[in-house]
Amino acid sequence: MAPLATGFESGHSIESARRALAARLQSAGIEEAGLDARLLVGAALDLDLTGLVTQAARRLTPDEALRLEGYAQRRLAHEPVARIVGAREFWGLLLRLSEATLVPRPDTETVVELALEIFRELKISGRRPRIADIGTGSGAILLALLHEIPAAFGVGTDLSLTALGTAKGNATALGLADRATFVACSYAAALRGPFDLIVSNPPYIPAGEIPKLSIEVREHDPHLALDGGNDGYDAYRALIPQAAERLAPGGALIVEAGQGQSGTIETLMAAAALSMDRPPKADLAGVLRAVSARKMPP
Repeated sequence: MAPLATGFESGHSIESARRALAARLQSAGIEEAGLDARLLVGAALDLDLTGLVTQAARRLTPDEALRLEGYAQRRLAHEPVARIVGAREFWGLLLRLSEATLVPRPDTETVVELALEIFRELKISGRRPRIADIGTGSGAILLALLHEIPAAFGVGTDLSLTALGTAKGNATALGLADRATFVACSYAAALRGPFDLIVSNPPYIPAGEIPKLSIEVREHDPHLALDGGNDGYDAYRALIPQAAERLAPGGALIVEAGQGQSGTIETLMAAAALSMDRPPKADLAGVLRAVSARKMPP
């Protein structure tokens, strides 16, 4: 059987195509080549894991082989799988992506975990809990919290109208659109409080460090969502005072931090008259990833 110009043969079984792609990715030095191959084959053939297993012996059609090779070439050029397939799972929720949104990462789930821990301690009575997500991107943090707190209403802000459209679409797809709204503004500038939780994964990479990031990040994540200024703290300097003004008494601000940044962020929070009542929360790699502070009642 003659091979197609795609690099795959139309007679490849689904399983042999997956193995061949995994081998190509591994030879190119791509980590988690086996997982990436499974995800790309599934996306190219519109099959979930069950379908990949039950149809493992089925032969690829020429169109499927061509589509899969296109995905393979993009991954070999270090485009992230989530960008290729246009979606990523976060907190068990499938989120669509766009060129204006970060790919949600497992580290950011630490922010959700800490926010939920704090929320369980809040004393809220007679009104609906309110959450704001500053720089919402795909809506990942906000939608995860709304999913876990059914009584809450949330607002997501972003400078990018494209990102806001993506977040709104995700809210609709997840059945959360009636409890979420999205606003174009710089940080929290257009918001009025009070909010019980304010969360954010702001840009925190020092500008000079961006060229040193992996190709997957520096060439595919939006620069606006990465660049934290010369020292990495520009966004925190802007959003922390705004958040402090808009928190309800007893409410909390929870932000994501880069490695080694938690101490300076706590200093900025204290300067905004917020109180640290717990240490930062570490992610699975041990990085102090989520930093929080409370607005103490008068």
